[in-house]
Amino acid sequence: MKKIKWGILGCGKIAGKFSSDLKLVEGAELFAVASTDAERANAFARQYGFLQAFNSYTKLCESDVDVIYVATPHGFHHDHVMLCLRHGKAVLCEKAFALNLTQLREITKLARASSIFLMEAFWTRFLPQYTELLEIIRSGRIGEIRMITADFGFKATEPPARRLYDPLLGGGALLDIGIYPVFLAMSLLGRPEEVNAVMTPYDTGVDKQIVCGLKFKQGALASLSASFCSDTPVEAVISGTEGRIRLTNRFHNVTSRIFVSSGSGQEEEIIVHREQGLGYQFEARHVQECLKQGLKESPLWSIDSSLLLIETLDRIRASCGIRYPQAGE
Repeated sequence: MKKIKWGILGCGKIAGKFSSDLKLVEGAELFAVASTDAERANAFARQYGFLQAFNSYTKLCESDVDVIYVATPHGFHHDHVMLCLRHGKAVLCEKAFALNLTQLREITKLARASSIFLMEAFWTRFLPQYTELLEIIRSGRIGEIRMITADFGFKATEPPARRLYDPLLGGGALLDIGIYPVFLAMSLLGRPEEVNAVMTPYDTGVDKQIVCGLKFKQGALASLSASFCSDTPVEAVISGTEGRIRLTNRFHNVTSRIFVSSGSGQEEEIIVHREQGLGYQFEARHVQECLKQGLKESPLWSIDSSLLLIETLDRIRASCGIRYPQAGE
């Protein structure tokens, strides 16, 4: 069977993690990488075993690659995804997909008009424990969800990395890590009816830490937070009318454990499939299956799901005054 030729656009930390796990994906060929820094591209290719390295993103798009994983900072996702699509390349773009809904709508319009595969790389959606979580909820074991609490925080080193605070890079806790608690709540409860948020800003205006309150149609509530100021538990609790589910540190990660308790209060650990790797191989396998089947969108994490997520992130930012002027705000 023909191998899928993968290209990596951007050679940062997340690109390295993804590339490491790509070696665990049957049928994946580590074909090419690109960075604006030729030395960095060559070093990355040698480290992870890619066949080619380019000092230009355009050259990568002009190569014989089948699908490109976009791993640059959030502020560049729109331009880099559009570049890939204009060259007819399938795209897996790291979250957050774009800076705002306007940007993502433009990306979506081009992908759908050109009939090119496009997906946001929201790896948590494809992890075994998330699949198990959905099965527990669908079974009715905890009843109807009434409350979700989730946090994600770590103490950034001083001085913080530029990508964390620079609006030009899409900086801020919400888009970098707060997106995980928001995803969890929305993936289980849908679109929130009400959104409220408060934040502590960097001098640049983006959020150093943020707390969000969401209210959903059925009356369920979600309390979500993200912080670059302190180490938080990075756990999630989904409470229902008949019991609750607790996802341990880090709830968005392959290392998380699942505990379920009923009215008795006793917790039972749900054993989840484990395998070698960091967890990025699951989304890569899914992309390859979509490509082999000729799909243009994922049936598990569709573009419409990403549009709903980014719309909610926009509403949260509007609630507490986070803006990205370069995105037309």
